[in-house]
Amino acid sequence: MTIPSVKIAPSLLSADFVRLAQDVAAVEDAGADWLHVDVMDGHFVPNLTIGLPVVKALKATARRPLDVHIMISNPVEYAERYVEAGADILTCHVETEPEALDAIRAAGGRAGLAVNPETPIDPVRELLDRLDMVLVMSVHPGFGGQSFMPEVLPKIEQLRNWGYEGDVEIDGGISPKTIGDAAAAGANVFVSGSGVFGADDWAATIASMRRTAEQRLGVNV
Repeated sequence: MTIPSVKIAPSLLSADFVRLAQDVAAVEDAGADWLHVDVMDGHFVPNLTIGLPVVKALKATARRPLDVHIMISNPVEYAERYVEAGADILTCHVETEPEALDAIRAAGGRAGLAVNPETPIDPVRELLDRLDMVLVMSVHPGFGGQSFMPEVLPKIEQLRNWGYEGDVEIDGGISPKTIGDAAAAGANVFVSGSGVFGADDWAATIASMRRTAEQRLGVNV
């Protein structure tokens, strides 16, 4: 099986919003492959974060693809608007409106589908030909800084056992200590918030995480 290359996607939820443009430039210089942007509506998840205007502003300054995760109740209504605002990859949730995948692709974006920790992976199987990435949540969505949940890793293994060769992203508690197990399960895209932004040396941390992930992915490739 061929698995796509390792990508490190620092989560801007852990950046300094007072100096967001500077942090974006610095983390890109440090080796980020994608920039992960969390959108929360206060309904599907119990928190509110950034929306369309900030995604548009980020697109104007970012040099890396925007990996936008919309944790909202009505993704069909907003899919086209987020792609137009600058989302290169736009991920909705299987627990809400997976039909948004078609709207994302129709708008010209890459379509991702997220699965919460308590949600089985089986419903995703029939949707694999309509998406470009599966995001397995390794924390409960809505807040940053939570601990990694290793019990979700069998979902990634199942995706690869089905023969899925697209991007598999994991989000939640990813750090130099946890990335290896996630990669060994078959993940190749790693969202890390405090694991990167909370480190003393962002470049060294990203390089270390990439090296570990590539080594562990080599077991399953």
